[in-house]
Amino acid sequence: METVILAVVIAVVVLGALGGLVVGSRRKKPLPPPPTSVPDITAPPAEPHVGDEAETPRDEARRTIEEVDLPDGSAPVAVEEPPVPDVPVLDVPEPTAGRLVRLRSRLSRSQNALGKGLLTLLSREHLDEDTWEEIEDILLTADVGVAPTQELVDGLRARVKVLGTRTPQELRTLLREELLKLVGTDMDRTVRTEPEDRKPGIVMVVGVNGTGKTTTTGKLARVLVADGRTVVLGAADTFRAAAADQLQTWGERVGAHTVRGPEAGDPASVAFDAVKEGKEMGVDVVLIDTAGRLHTKTGLMDELGKVKRVVEKHAPLDEVLLVLDATTGQNGLVQARVFAEVVDITGIVLTKLDGTAKGGIVIAVQRELGVPVKLIGLGEGADDLAPFEPEAFVDALIGD
Repeated sequence: METVILAVVIAVVVLGALGGLVVGSRRKKPLPPPPTSVPDITAPPAEPHVGDEAETPRDEARRTIEEVDLPDGSAPVAVEEPPVPDVPVLDVPEPTAGRLVRLRSRLSRSQNALGKGLLTLLSREHLDEDTWEEIEDILLTADVGVAPTQELVDGLRARVKVLGTRTPQELRTLLREELLKLVGTDMDRTVRTEPEDRKPGIVMVVGVNGTGKTTTTGKLARVLVADGRTVVLGAADTFRAAAADQLQTWGERVGAHTVRGPEAGDPASVAFDAVKEGKEMGVDVVLIDTAGRLHTKTGLMDELGKVKRVVEKHAPLDEVLLVLDATTGQNGLVQARVFAEVVDITGIVLTKLDGTAKGGIVIAVQRELGVPVKLIGLGEGADDLAPFEPEAFVDALIGD
C-alpha cells in the first residue's frame, strides 16, 4: 500500500515539473521586429457623379468651357401646353320648318275623334235635326265653343243642302274648308323676335304653373337656336324653387346663357338684368320666364305688371306669349281672360295637345282673346314644340 502511494506522488511531481518547463519556454520567445516602412493604404473608391457609373473614375481627357459647343438658341424648345378644358357638347335642335307636318301623325292619333265623328255623321243619307244636334255635341265636347260651333253647323247645313249627293271625299273637303274658316288662315302667327330698330327682341312668357310654362320657354329657346338666333334666358320665376334650375338646364343644352337671382327674390330685377345682359352680349332674343302661381291671386298679377313695366325701361316687349294647357278646356279660357287684363297678350302657346281629343280649344281661345295661336306642344320631347300651321292642324283633325 505504501508503495502505491509513493508511486502516485512521484508521478504528480514529474508532471508538475514538465508543465513549468513548457510555460517558461513560451515566456522567453522574442516578439517580431517592428516594421521598417509605412504600409500602403488603398483609398476607398470615389463617389460616382450624376450620370457616371458606380466605379472609380478613370483618367480621361477633359475640355474647357471654350471648347464645348453650346446651343445658339435657334433650336426649338419644347413647352408643355396647358390642358385644354373639355368643351360641352351642345344639342342640335331639329329645324322648325315643317315641324308640325312631321308631328302630324302624333297629333292625328289624339285628335281624330273630332274629325272622324263629324265625317261619320255627315255621311248619313238623311241629315235630320237629331243628326245636326249630334254634330253640335261633338263640337262642344271638343271645346270649340258655343258661338264657333253654331257658325260651323250653319255653314255645313247650307253647303250640304246645295251639294246634294255627297261622296266621302266631298264631305272631307267641305269639312276642311269650314274648319279652316274658324281656325283662321289670315292671322299673323310669327313669333316676333326681330325688331327692326334694335337688339335684342324681348319675349315674356306668362301662364299658370302646371301648364308647362318653364318647359315651353326652354323649348322656345331651342326653336330660336334652330333658326340661327342667339338667346339669353331670364329666370324670373323666383317663387318656384326648381324653376331657375330647370330653365338653366334647358339653356345649357343649346348654349344659351341664363340670368337668375336668389330664391324668392324680386322677379322684376331678374327680368331687368336679363335684358341688360342680353344687350351687352349682343344676342338676338331675350326670353323671360315669369312666375305662375294661381291666377286668382291679385299679388301675382301685380308682380306680373311690375315685370312688364321694369322690362320696358329698356325697350318695349315684342311678344307676350300666354301658355295654356289644352286639356283644361274652358278653365283655360278663364285664365286667358285674367292674364289679358294685366298684360297685352300677343300670342298663345297650347301645350299637351297630344293627350286630348279637344283640339277645338284652338278656335275657342283665339275667338276669346282675338290673338292667334302661335305655337303648340305635342309631347314631352325637346323638339315637340312646333309653330302652329292651320292647314296641317286641320288635316290632322279630320285625317286622310
